[in-house]
Amino acid sequence: MSGGWSALAQGDAHARRIDPLYGPFGAAADDSAASRAALAALVPETGQLWLVGPDAMIPLPGVTVMRTAMLAQMVAPSITPAASATPAWATLDESDAEEMRALALLTRPGPFAPRTHRLGRFIGVREHGQLIAMAGERMALPGFTEVSGVCTHPDWCGRGLASALMRIVAQAILDRGETPFLHAYAAHDRTIALYRTLGFGVRAELPMMAVTR
Repeated sequence: MSGGWSALAQGDAHARRIDPLYGPFGAAADDSAASRAALAALVPETGQLWLVGPDAMIPLPGVTVMRTAMLAQMVAPSITPAASATPAWATLDESDAEEMRALALLTRPGPFAPRTHRLGRFIGVREHGQLIAMAGERMALPGFTEVSGVCTHPDWCGRGLASALMRIVAQAILDRGETPFLHAYAAHDRTIALYRTLGFGVRAELPMMAVTR
């Protein structure tokens, strides 16, 4: 939020959050009382603020903790080749925004705000004109880009669409000379096992906390 997302950030030198239309994430500059108070002030009147890492270890003053979890942060120095043919896919754009958000709200791959799709390149697969799977990019910092928004409509699960799209997104990141990374819930063993087959490995476990006013 002081780098790639700085144009979308709200707050000051003590704490920042991304514009709520793009996502729920916020962070304090340090663990001082002033920074934590500034971060608490960025909790929206409605909705949640998500904290990841050290900020998520101790509740902020004057907030209600709605959810806590442990995340596995994974990185991929290379991507394993696909064992089957890649499905037909297309780059998604602003005209697909409504369908992208509907799919994300149905499948809940993680927070997906009304303008999350503008944070990076997203690709998707359609069946009979309906968007049934997608994957894209979200957080970006020097040398690293996050693979995010990975989801498949429940009626089309089991076809390997999510892993196929993840391979395409992650390989494009590698081709730019960057390292792809992602976040998964540490307790979701099957999800982490799937990501390992793609070439991702766990580099750290990070606490997450979602808070409201």
